[in-house]
Parts: sequence; C-alpha cells; structure tokens
Amino acid sequence: MAPFLLPSEPVDSLDAHLATEVGGRGLARAHEIGPDATARLVLDAGLRGRGGAGFPTGRKWLGIAAEDGPTYLVVNAAEGEPGTFKDRALMRANPYQLVEGAAVAAFASGVEAVFIAVKGSFEDEQARVVRAVEEMQAAGLVDRPVTVVGGPDEYLFGEEKAMLEVIEGKPPLPRLLPPHEHGLFATGPQTGWESTAPAGTRAAPGRANPTFVNNVETLSNVPHILARGVDWFRSMGTAESPGNVVATVVGDVVAPDVGEVELGTPLRAVIEAVGSGVGPGRTVKAVFPGVANAVVTAEHLDVPLSYEGFAGIGSGMGAAGFIVYDDTACMVAAAHRFSRFLAIESCGQCPPCKLGSGEITEHLQRIETGGGDDRDVEAIVGWLGRVADGSRCFLASEERLLVGSVVEAFADELAEHIDLGHCPRPGPRPLPKLLDLRGGVATYDERYWRKRPDWTYADD
Repeated sequence: MAPFLLPSEPVDSLDAHLATEVGGRGLARAHEIGPDATARLVLDAGLRGRGGAGFPTGRKWLGIAAEDGPTYLVVNAAEGEPGTFKDRALMRANPYQLVEGAAVAAFASGVEAVFIAVKGSFEDEQARVVRAVEEMQAAGLVDRPVTVVGGPDEYLFGEEKAMLEVIEGKPPLPRLLPPHEHGLFATGPQTGWESTAPAGTRAAPGRANPTFVNNVETLSNVPHILARGVDWFRSMGTAESPGNVVATVVGDVVAPDVGEVELGTPLRAVIEAVGSGVGPGRTVKAVFPGVANAVVTAEHLDVPLSYEGFAGIGSGMGAAGFIVYDDTACMVAAAHRFSRFLAIESCGQCPPCKLGSGEITEHLQRIETGGGDDRDVEAIVGWLGRVADGSRCFLASEERLLVGSVVEAFADELAEHIDLGHCPRPGPRPLPKLLDLRGGVATYDERYWRKRPDWTYADD
C-alpha cells in the first residue's frame, strides 16, 4: 500500500496541503456529518492511538464528548523515547494534516481549546506547526483556540499527566489521576497537586475539566480517514490494527531511517525496508521496541507489526521505534544503557521507582564491567519485583518489563560475564536518543551521558 502519511515531498504551505487529495476534505466531511457521526466513523475505522498504548481513538473522543463542563484536547508532540523519530518526521513532512486532524478531533469531541505540546528543542518542527496553525486559523479552518506550547527535554514531558503540568507552566512531574479524570486547569482537589487556572479567568471550584491526549501520528491519520472512508482505511493492516504505521529503525542497521509501512508487515521485513537490514555477515540478535516493552529476540523476527502480534509474543509494538542489535552486541550493556536512561528520567515522586531503577542500573554496570557476581543478579531480580510499587506513571513498569525481559532471555550472557570477569562482547554503542534522522544518518544525543539523576548536566 502506498504511503499517505509521509509524502515524497514536504507539504510546506496551506495551499500545498489543500491541493492534495485529502487537504481540507476531512474537515469538510466532519462538518457535513456532525460531531457524533465523526467520532463514530473514526471508531468504525479502527484507528488506534499511535503513541504506544493503542487505545481506540474514536472511543476516547466519544468519552470526552459525553462530559459536562470545560474539556480540552492536548496533542502530544513531545517525542523523547530512545529509538523513536516518527512524530518529528510527520511534523516535517506535513504539519497541516496534523492541525487538520486536531481540528476534526476538537469538533467531534466538543472541546473548548487545543494545546499542542512540543519540545522546545524541536525548533524546526515547532516552527512548522506554528505556521500551519496560523495559516489554517487565518483561512477559517480552525474554529477553536489552538496554542503551541514548548516544553523541556525530559522524557516525562511526553507522559500525559506530566504534559498537563507543563502546559500549566510547571515541571514535568506526573499527576496522580489521568487526564480524563483530572484535566487541564482543573480546580477539583487531588493529593499533592495545586490548581492552576488560566490567567485572566475565574475558574469555578470543583471542576475536573476532562482532557484527552492524542499523539501526532494518531491525528495525522484522521483527515485521510474522513476524506477516504472507513473501507479504505481498513483495506490496510489487520482487523485489530488497521492502517499504516510510521516506523523508526535504528541501531546496528545499514541506514537508520523513518518509513511508513502497512500494519501486519513482519518485523524482519520492516528492518530491511526501513533500516536496510544489518551489516554484511551479521544477524539480528535482539530488537527493542523503544524502552517501554520487553525485548524481541531473534526467533520472533517474523512477528507481524500489530498490537495483537506483539502482545502474542509477550511484548508490545509501542510507538514503532525499533532499536536493532546484531550478533556482536552485548545484551548486558544494552540493559544497562536503557536502565540508566530510565533511572535518570525518573522524577523521584515515587521512591521505589527512582531508588529501584538506580540500584538496578548500578548492579547491571557491575556485571557488565566484570565486577559482578550472582548477588547482583539476585538484587536486580528483587528490585524488579518492587520498582513499580505505587508508581504514578508507566516509567517504573518500563524498567521492570525491559530489564526483566533481558534477564530472562539472556540469562546466559549475565552468567558469562560473571564467570569470565569481563564483557565478552565489548564495543561501545550509543544510547539511541535521537537528535536528528535524515538520509540514513542518525544523530544521537552524545551529551546525554553527562546527564545526572537530578536532571542537571555534569558540564553545566
């Protein structure tokens, strides 16, 4: 199936967007059939959230539409998971389809306003989105306030509860309750939280202001579905995971890149099509779907790229960002690398998460550098059992899922390190936290190795 989310040439003006087969037609169709029918059409199409959870998009819209009082839509453009670059690629390729999709979602759900949350360091992408919003507002295509909010580089900015905090002008520390229960500018009580009403307003007390969060890729699909129909969308992918997906493939591949593929495509074929496969004479040893899911081992490379396919092998598709390691890679080093990332990015509100992920990281480092023994493995396993206790967000569960899967699938490598007293597969590899990805060249954030657990940098 031909790509439709990533055009061959960037769409860099509203006129260029309106000249496409879809531009403006999705929004017109929504206004023609009405809010409820629009949400139900998206539900019938089977569009699932592309941020990682895969929740049915239309169901989320219908839930917010049924709420009383002020409601809001937040667009998550704060991509920060290692191995993922899809949202930045989409904002570069056509920010107008994103804004049109947000306008359709706002209309269907009846929200008061839209907030697009993007990392401040994404300067090019932010500028493109701002321009698209301004042009579409001037043309009368966006009938609600849309605010683009720049935020910090911290990984937790992309967590939906922390994202609301950033939009309200606070640090990215996850709230206790989810956005649909406790949304933007809420005035209802919540433990460890302080109400922040918009400047110049007098917010009524006790308001929950239900809010829903949609990912950039999710909303970019919406104009195409409205303009081309349910049957068209369901002609791609699988029954449970219809459509295309924008996948990122990095790591030990010939040409790391972002590409649009049909859902249901085998992971092995995605690695070849998007990343040009591993180097000559090498084989794939492991694939990490970002840092939020269990590792995919070599015997599962034919798993179909779908939510149900990855669930069937005990992992998750996540945001379709795949970090590939070949047969020369050390899996203990990989686990240490990702555990360190999660330990640093943990905010510290939940002590088992911050303390536990830090302890797991230290024990992995001892094993990887040759100073570990069986007691380190026992300590890791012990901490994995309680690191997620009482956690406000999914970060601690990511630590448990990812590290736990490596400990189980590659137990022989941990034992080998301990027996030899050194790493049998030395060789540095970067943490694949992407600054840029163009033309088969990945630029990683090398400064990240100097980031400390308090979110400061050693060279500040």
